[in-house]
Amino acid sequence: MLIEKSGVRAIEGPPGEPWLATVHDAARIVEACLSSDVDAALLYAPNLTPAFFDLSSREAGEILQKLRNYRIRLAVVAPTGTVRFSSRFGEMLAEERRGRFFDVFETRDEALAWLAAGTAQG
Repeated sequence: MLIEKSGVRAIEGPPGEPWLATVHDAARIVEACLSSDVDAALLYAPNLTPAFFDLSSREAGEILQKLRNYRIRLAVVAPTGTVRFSSRFGEMLAEERRGRFFDVFETRDEALAWLAAGTAQG
């Protein structure tokens, strides 16, 4: 679903619902963004593939690379205690935070603020 809030235009996944069953479903995000002429997506942990937060599954890497190929930024809302990060996922996340394409947030408002800041940077 397309959202326009706080200066952000992005695709937002359905809160609390699965959306990506496999890494190949990342094409849904790309298609939704391209058809709505946006370069950002806000997803919730349940929207992601089952093993996204386990870096050894390679799901996160494949999905993020697909989005990066299309220059789509991804903000994920995953409040503490709702998902378990593998230790390597935490390391990857720390590295990703140096860039502007992916991050994980406690709240939707924090995710929107990050997306808005990236939009301002252009």
